[in-house]
Parts: sequence; C-alpha cells; structure tokens
Amino acid sequence: MDKISLLIDKLTALFGKLTAVLVVALTLVIVYDAFMRYLFHGGSVALQEVEWHLYDLIFMIGLSYTLKHDKHVRVDIFYTRYSQKTKAVINIISQIFLILPFVMLVLYVSWDFIAMSYAQHEGSSDPGGLCCRYIIKSVIILSFILLGLQSISEIYKNFEKLRSAK
Repeated sequence: MDKISLLIDKLTALFGKLTAVLVVALTLVIVYDAFMRYLFHGGSVALQEVEWHLYDLIFMIGLSYTLKHDKHVRVDIFYTRYSQKTKAVINIISQIFLILPFVMLVLYVSWDFIAMSYAQHEGSSDPGGLCCRYIIKSVIILSFILLGLQSISEIYKNFEKLRSAK
C-alpha cells in the first residue's frame, strides 16, 4: 500500500503542477481581456468563458492537491492544540465519514449530469460563447476521482502515523 500511496501522491503533485500552469494561463488571459476591454473597447464572450473554464479547472483539480498538503478548511483553533495521534485519528475519521462519502455522492450525481451534457453536445447559451461545455463538465469526474484517491492515500498515511506512534 505504501507504493500505491506514493504513486497517488505523485499523481496529485503532477496535477498540482498542471494547476500552477493554469493559474499563469488564467492570469495572462485576464490581463489580455482587461487590456482589450479598457484600452480598445473590445472583448469577447468566448474569452470570458475561457476565464471561467480555466478557473473551474484550477479549483476542481486543485482540490486533491490541497488535501495532499493539508491546506483544506477545518477548525484550526482546536486542531493545532491536539497531539499528533489525535490529529491522525481526526484525519482518518474525517476522510472516511466526510470526504469519501461526499466524493461518492458527487460522482454518482454528476454521472447523469455529464452524460446528458454529452448527449446534447451542450455549448454556451450566450452568442459568441464557447462550444463543447460538456468537456469542462467532465472535469468534475476527474477531479473527484483524484480527490477520492488522495483521500485514500491520506487515510493510509495517518494509519501509518498511528502505528509509528505506538
């Protein structure tokens, strides 16, 4: 299991690097869009949708990377005072009873949502918008699979912390 956990962590790190590249791309697109709008009174709906899609990718793919680096939301006021053993137990319980069920729920619910989008060849409803909205919706499946895998890796690492604490 140690090799699997390491492989999952490497996969998450790879997607984290992709997310960093997407942040740079998003920044460049926003700067370009702002210059076009304010200096040349131009701009396009498609460019604004590219911004939204890049932001979606950054947020969704970044979920697992955030979990890997323990930067997710929790009540740190209490958590920081706990022992390493207590933190490991809290992490295991939260992964098993909160994150993994949420991942399974999102995967279950989003499957039909995305399939319908593919069947309709869904695109933007705005004139001049992007086609193929179903592609960006597919990232929901990818991101939650990554989040589920990273959660399993975190459970394993926390069990190892408990084992080494004994």
